Amino acid sequence: MSEERRMIPVWFFAGILLFIYGILIFISGLAEWSHPPATVLANLHAAVWWGAIMIVMGAVFVQLFRPRK
Repeated sequence: MSEERRMIPVWFFAGILLFIYGILIFISGLAEWSHPPATVLANLHAAVWWGAIMIVMGAVFVQLFRPRK
């Protein structure tokens, strides 16, 4: 009855951080959408794009490196 202990990969935690930061950046980008800053490239909505990319990449990392039994 020996249970094998496995380590959780660091990439799993990196995926969680990417996912959380992506959500925060995406929400701030949506807030900026209604009140855009006075910069030239504000119409590109970079925070929305980067937030979405980080959410997707975080979800991929969590899915690929999740701890299995």
